[in-house]
Amino acid sequence: MKFDMKNCIRLAAVLFALYLLTYYWPGISHCGLSLLAAAASLLIGAVLAYVVSIPMGFYERILRFFFKAGKARAAVRAVSMLLAIVSVAAIAVFVVQLIVPELYSCVMLLVKEIPPYIEPLWDYLNKNFDINSLLSGTGLLLGEDINWHEIVTKAVNLLITGLGGVMNALVAFISATFSVVVSAILSIIFAVYLLMGKERIGSQISRAMNVYLSEKVTRRVTYVLGIFNTSFHRFIVGQCTEAVILGGLCMLGMSLFNFPYATMIGALIGFTALIPVAGAYIGAGIGAFMIFTVNPVQALLFLVFIVCLQQLEGNIIYPRVVGASIGLPGIWVLAAVTIGGGLAGIAGMLLAVPLAAALYRLIGDDVRRREAVAKK
Repeated sequence: MKFDMKNCIRLAAVLFALYLLTYYWPGISHCGLSLLAAAASLLIGAVLAYVVSIPMGFYERILRFFFKAGKARAAVRAVSMLLAIVSVAAIAVFVVQLIVPELYSCVMLLVKEIPPYIEPLWDYLNKNFDINSLLSGTGLLLGEDINWHEIVTKAVNLLITGLGGVMNALVAFISATFSVVVSAILSIIFAVYLLMGKERIGSQISRAMNVYLSEKVTRRVTYVLGIFNTSFHRFIVGQCTEAVILGGLCMLGMSLFNFPYATMIGALIGFTALIPVAGAYIGAGIGAFMIFTVNPVQALLFLVFIVCLQQLEGNIIYPRVVGASIGLPGIWVLAAVTIGGGLAGIAGMLLAVPLAAALYRLIGDDVRRREAVAKK
């Protein structure tokens, strides 16, 4: 790089910007978080639109095969979007209705069965420990002089304080519920706008890039965004396919071994398997709890079955279905899930794998390009 006046000015501007960024980082980060919170509904809508666009594209290809021209073709986009939204919502409702009632009944059964085991423990404590000594100083023991005026005063104050707390909690709950509902409606509306006009929006972004950026930068940005889009698209499709396969195998195996709740736990395992690597174990814990309410021995056998199934899934199914589709080796998948989960929990696990796959491909392409240049 030639150190002429123009390059020196650019270097000075970059250093000054880094200094401002470092010195004013608390204020900058606060403003960034505020903007992120304000745009949360739009970001959720964009994510929803991206997920729905995958089944929408499938429906759109089918409908356009039958309606190739005319006014019907103009309605293909709206019909495809509606079918995609209904499909995603129907799957979510089906899984919730299949899992939640059975889980609730298991909890109620466990609550019903626990008291007979607690009563002997309570009798043992009453026989071996002086309960009255634990209550001394509370003013509740019989035979003590009772100050009714003090008791009434404390009761009234407690009632007033309790009502105030209840009202505050009720107002906070109503406000939070209203905010969530409004945010959900805005997210859905924004997602619909994005899905209906995604070609027009893409064309506008492309025109702006061609005007404000050089051809080389535009080509590079388009290339990087294309790789990220491919990685996320393949990850979502592969993860959903892998979840269906794993849930089906779990349901089939549980039916063969005569485990209870086979259909429901199979659906639960498939749903939680959308979380890479750790998802199936989360579903296995809930499933073992439900089987435990019926037969503790079968719950232990179920955990052994899930461990074996996870070995099959991790060594054969996941590398072929998801790993091959996104082009990321298994060790980097594990590393991405570990780091993503540590940084952002379940959301980090979901985002880390496609991000790592995109970076892995970008770095690989750059390494191959530099090696080719070096050989020449």
